[in-house]
Amino acid sequence: MYFLFFLFLVFFLFSSPCLSTRTAPFPSSKPINPTSYHKIRGYTWHEFQKFVDAGRGNKINGISELKKYFHRFGYLKIDSLNFTDLFDEHLEHALIKYQENLGLLVNGKLDEYTVSQIISPRCGVSDSAPKLFMHATRNYAFFTGKPRWSRSIPITLTYAFSPDYVINSLSMSEIKDAFQRAFNHWASVIPVSFWESNDYGFADIKIGFYKGDHGDGEPFDGLLGVLAHAFSPEIGRFHLDAAETWAVDFEREKSDVAIDLESVATHEIGHLLGLAHTSVQEAVMYPSLKPREKKVDLKIDDIKGIQALYGSNPNFSYQDLLESDTSTNSGVSLRKAQLTWYSFILVLILRMSM
Repeated sequence: MYFLFFLFLVFFLFSSPCLSTRTAPFPSSKPINPTSYHKIRGYTWHEFQKFVDAGRGNKINGISELKKYFHRFGYLKIDSLNFTDLFDEHLEHALIKYQENLGLLVNGKLDEYTVSQIISPRCGVSDSAPKLFMHATRNYAFFTGKPRWSRSIPITLTYAFSPDYVINSLSMSEIKDAFQRAFNHWASVIPVSFWESNDYGFADIKIGFYKGDHGDGEPFDGLLGVLAHAFSPEIGRFHLDAAETWAVDFEREKSDVAIDLESVATHEIGHLLGLAHTSVQEAVMYPSLKPREKKVDLKIDDIKGIQALYGSNPNFSYQDLLESDTSTNSGVSLRKAQLTWYSFILVLILRMSM
């Protein structure tokens, strides 16, 4: 019997092809380990790790800072006098809304995955900014009034970089190339084109790197934390935190806290065009981006949302996306079928050996 079982294992291991697999829909990744952030001056969100497993009724030093976090991103509508260290019903309600909005397990508790999401670097645009519409399945969403650039289709928008608010860690050509790729991601799916202008004052979209309080009521907080923010149509302002370790090539930039510039640019351009945050964790418009993570390919959720505002680029087809998803899913289905078949064989062998 043991010999037959050994033969089965050998057959299983050597007959299984290398098939692509997909990450489980929830949780989408392992909780982020904040220990690498501890030495970063000014970065305090990692301290939220001590709140893991806290729930209503607990009183923990620092809960008031967590309340400020939820207040900043639109989940807690109370005045600063109520920012106490008690995990009260207001915080529980905010936490439930947060979990619902970001596609997490909704339990009203600071479980490991919720805290991991909270401490992840993110976009500065509020998740709970009033939205005109959101699918029942919590997919793409728009800002209040469903704003979009109101010009006739096809649309051409100009963008320019601030001559004063720049960074020196990347060359201007590297920055421009990253942004051009980011704009092209959106231009490939909607009838909107983007052209770089040398006239910053009259450009539709104005891009700059800023530090701390820069006059728009949304101050940056230093390394990690809030990475960037952009305004809904047709304001056109796009601000990035100059304190970040911006990268265009992770092979060259080895920092543990490096942030991919193209990924952030692609996300914020979605806001400039009218998309709010989504709860689809794989989508570009999901609010957070971990260090050294690259997320630049628009997902179906992103594409459907932006096409609901502007229509489809005549040259765009869902076929390529569907073929890619079908190929990946077929690999998973085949793997499941193999496991079922091998299980059947194992049972049969065991019965024959009895």
